[in-house]
Amino acid sequence: MTRIVLLSDGYDMTPVVRPLLKAAPELVIVPEQEGSADVAVCWNPRPGSLARLRGLKLVHSIAAGVDNILADPALPAVPLCRVVDPGHAQGMTEFVTWGVLHFHRQMDRVLRNHARRVWERPLQVAAAQRTIGVMGLGTLGARVAGELRRFGFSVRGYSRTRKALPGVETFGEDELKHFLSPLDILVCLLPLTEATRGILNREHLAAMPRGARLIHAGRGEHLVRDDVLGALNEGQLGGAIIDVFDKEPLSPGDAFWQAPNLIVTPHMASVASFECIGEQVASNVRRLVRGEPLANQVDAARGY
Repeated sequence: MTRIVLLSDGYDMTPVVRPLLKAAPELVIVPEQEGSADVAVCWNPRPGSLARLRGLKLVHSIAAGVDNILADPALPAVPLCRVVDPGHAQGMTEFVTWGVLHFHRQMDRVLRNHARRVWERPLQVAAAQRTIGVMGLGTLGARVAGELRRFGFSVRGYSRTRKALPGVETFGEDELKHFLSPLDILVCLLPLTEATRGILNREHLAAMPRGARLIHAGRGEHLVRDDVLGALNEGQLGGAIIDVFDKEPLSPGDAFWQAPNLIVTPHMASVASFECIGEQVASNVRRLVRGEPLANQVDAARGY
């Protein structure tokens, strides 16, 4: 009998139960109060909650991101795995493509004019005249960059080590400002590491042309809140779509709601289905029981 505990600080984990038990009926869900479990299935668990579990052999995130788990200073020294949804790249590509086209076709200006009942035709330019930068060239970023290139945009890519992508000019870690300097729109899809924490700051936003736009669907901790808000209020950023924040959900009084030309989206860019979560967690639990290599195991030193 393999015992599973569901842990989260504020997120309702109950929708995971049915698909998990459908995929592996032999599993037993136990309450956190029992104090022991073989596997912890998590999203943003409370610091220290994992360390208090006796007999723990595996920690499994229900998402692709694991930074909320790695941030726990008392994280037990057991394998950590994440969910990689085959449809995740498609969802992220759709979201980013919508955001890029929103700014490229100046729909933000059209919507402001609509609210004021102003008929004005914004100047339209060819996609080739827009330079889009994609930060993070893993599975998601590479797919997004390729799709934007197919639309005809001039695309640049940035990653820790320089990658080779067809039709995309790429840059490495020591070339960040050079990467940023000509961008009309910056797309952030980076993983969260110590090197990328706070990367969307005043210095880097100022490296882009005045009025550049931001689409952020990486991690909330990439944002330096006051710097991003300042750039929007001062016009250095001409607009933004932000899907992830360091504290979610945003409170009704949060300053981001009132920032000029900012669309707040509720961490919806791309989310794994509960069926996918259940199947992947169940598969890894069975691998664990059989002593087989785990799928999508995280390298804690790299953070992904």
